[in-house]
Formats: sequence, C-alpha cells, structure tokens
Amino acid sequence: MPEDAPTPTFARVPRHVAIIMDGNGRWAEARGLPRIAGHREGARRVRAVVEECARLGVEALTLYSFSSENWKRPEDEVTALMELARHHLQLERQMMLANDVRFRRIGRREGLPAPVLAEFDRTEDETGACRGMTLCLAMNYGSRQEIVDAVRSIAGRVRRGELDPTAIDEATIAGGLATHGLPDPDLLVRTAGERRLSNFLLWQLSYAELHVTDVLWPEFRLPQLHAAIEDFSSRHRTYGGLAEGDGRSAPAARG
Repeated sequence: MPEDAPTPTFARVPRHVAIIMDGNGRWAEARGLPRIAGHREGARRVRAVVEECARLGVEALTLYSFSSENWKRPEDEVTALMELARHHLQLERQMMLANDVRFRRIGRREGLPAPVLAEFDRTEDETGACRGMTLCLAMNYGSRQEIVDAVRSIAGRVRRGELDPTAIDEATIAGGLATHGLPDPDLLVRTAGERRLSNFLLWQLSYAELHVTDVLWPEFRLPQLHAAIEDFSSRHRTYGGLAEGDGRSAPAARG
C-alpha cells in the first residue's frame, strides 16, 4: 500500500501506542553505511507516525529513543545520537504545534548534555498549551530505573509522614512513574523482528497488545502503522476476565 493511500477505517484505535524503534544500525550496515546514517534515516520516519497518530485520535504516543543501556555504545555514535536528538527537536517543534501535540520527555536527566536538555525543556514549554495527543520521547530511559525512582519517592513521602504505608496501592506507584496521568499503552509495536521488551515501560505494558514487525525502523511507513492498529483492533482483550464488551471494562488511566 503506498504512503498516500487512503487510511483504513478501524473498529478501535488504541488510546496509547508505544513503539520500540529498532533496526537503524542494521539498516545502515546492510547498505555499507555508518550506523549513524541509519539513525538519521530512522529519525525521518518519526514525523509521519506522529502526525498520523494525532490524526487518528491516539491520546499518547511513546517512542523509545535512547535507553539507559545505550551509553555502552561507541562514544562517537552516542555523541552523534545526542546531536541528532537536539537537531530534530528543533526541527519538529512547529510540526507538534501545528498538530496540537504536547511534548513530554521521560527518562533521567542526569548524563544528558546540557544543549540536549535545553531543547527538551524548550519543546515541553512551547507545546505545554497543546491539548491534542501527548508525544513522549524516552531518552536516557530505563524502566527498572524509573520504578526504583518511584519507590524512592514513595519511601520519602512515608518517611516525612505524608503517606501511610498501608495506603500504598497500584495507583500510588503509577503516580510516581514518568508517564503519570497518561493511560497505560494499549499497543506496543516493535520493529526489526525482535521479541523482547528491552527494559521499556515494564509496569505500564502489563496489559498491552504486542505487535512485532520484521520491518526495520528506517523502512517503517504508514502502511506498517496501519497494520499494527488493525491487528490491535481485531483482538479481543480480556484482562484476565471477559472480553471487551462482555461486561468488563478496560483498566482506567493510572496516576
């Protein structure tokens, strides 16, 4: 299906889509190019996906951009990835504003270069009044770290006498996560054929539907996005009980 083909009609659209954008390096290496060329090509795929998700009425889109484990990559690749992130934040701010997309960064600030943090902060500020889809970029993100940070914050509240330990529940923990206030992802898309979570949104993905495509992220286009949403739309979600529409409601937004 060509990129400009009519959008299919979906029986259901996920409220929150999470994507692990994998395969940039493999795409480049298969063409005899440096790995950063794959990351640059992958960055170009983001705009169309953001615009289409916003148009379809998706409430939140979370993209796994740079994990806390990615610091182990060669220094020149990490440096190039940081500069690529800074450049594309500058480049895509007007697109976000035009589509009423609110930007949000998740992941630890520590370790990120000051110019990159400045662009994150500026983008969050400039899109803060937008009321459409929320775009979360997971940068220097690791889900285990996120959960540890939430537990530390909750422990601090208990120590200060602000929270009774017996009152701690799932909502308390979810409220301490970086995605607080957003619905949990309904759909996780992973490209490049990998079948693992890679320390991504471990708490939030508890009830997500998983869609894996062999397509490498630099080759991911709207037909692949539509196929993932159609796959999601065709599934009967039970949450351990009855299927949707049979008397059991989906988990509510957390936090």
